[in-house]
Amino acid sequence: MKGNREIENRKPIWIALSQFYLDSELTSDDFDRIAIIFQKSGLHIQDLKQIDLMEVFPLLQRNLLSISGVWADFDEVWLLSECAKRYQRRENIFYRLNCRFWNQFFYWMRRDYWNIIEQKMNK
Repeated sequence: MKGNREIENRKPIWIALSQFYLDSELTSDDFDRIAIIFQKSGLHIQDLKQIDLMEVFPLLQRNLLSISGVWADFDEVWLLSECAKRYQRRENIFYRLNCRFWNQFFYWMRRDYWNIIEQKMNK
């Protein structure tokens, strides 16, 4: 089934993207590791940004706004399960509009991370 294959292919991407939402600073080694995962996926940077926008951002953005947010790692079973739910909703127009609306206010919190990743992937 294509959907199941897509979800399996997205799992390492979801885990890597979740690092953008931790309440801690990423290191150069973290960015190198994330860039390698993204490159291995074979997806274009715009596709990776769409996965972030539609499948990870709606789930984890609140962590960056929390005073006592998660700073180490998110529970992987929970993360993958919840991202898979959002993957299933990504074609719903109301869901997409909602994600884009909130992204207008909060993209600045991960913009620098995407800039670093793009530089590393373009080397």
